[in-house]
Amino acid sequence: MQPMCPLHRKELGEIVQKSTWFMNALFAVGSLRLPSWCIGAGAVRNLVWDHLHGYSEPSALPDVDVVYFDKDDLDPATEARFLNILRNCEPHIPWEVTNQAAVHLWFERYFGHAIKPYQSLEEAVGSWPEYATSVGITLDGNGNIQVIAPWGLEDLFAMKVRRNRAHVSLETYFKRIEEKQFAKRWPRVAIET
Repeated sequence: MQPMCPLHRKELGEIVQKSTWFMNALFAVGSLRLPSWCIGAGAVRNLVWDHLHGYSEPSALPDVDVVYFDKDDLDPATEARFLNILRNCEPHIPWEVTNQAAVHLWFERYFGHAIKPYQSLEEAVGSWPEYATSVGITLDGNGNIQVIAPWGLEDLFAMKVRRNRAHVSLETYFKRIEEKQFAKRWPRVAIET
């Protein structure tokens, strides 16, 4: 894990605050009163890379990842309930809701190998496929923006795609590069192969 650059942390907070849709999404998720949560991955990456490329319109997202950590309730029906609430609150956002405390129960079915249960939201965010996408944004109890970035924010702001070697196979990494079309969407992105 790496320390977070305070200047990048400040800039990320400013980018988030200027985004009406992202702030609305944060307030919607905050209204669920989840114990430990964030909006992360592609939603944050796209927001920052769109900003750094000077795009006036946000890039399309297949989903907005809302993740939370509740080891006392691993029932998928709870995730579905939260998803329905968010869809009713902000129907134009393509929500996806996942309890990171339950990921180990289905991970092998989708990715071909088992993982140990995560012990915290931060550990889960730190396991995401690329360092630049291992970032989440949440609100504290006073509505202030908080950043979860176990690997720091360097790759995100350098627009660098690097595989999280501890958690992602080369096969999965190259498949994601092909699917996500990072360099096509953001020409200044550098992809490590």
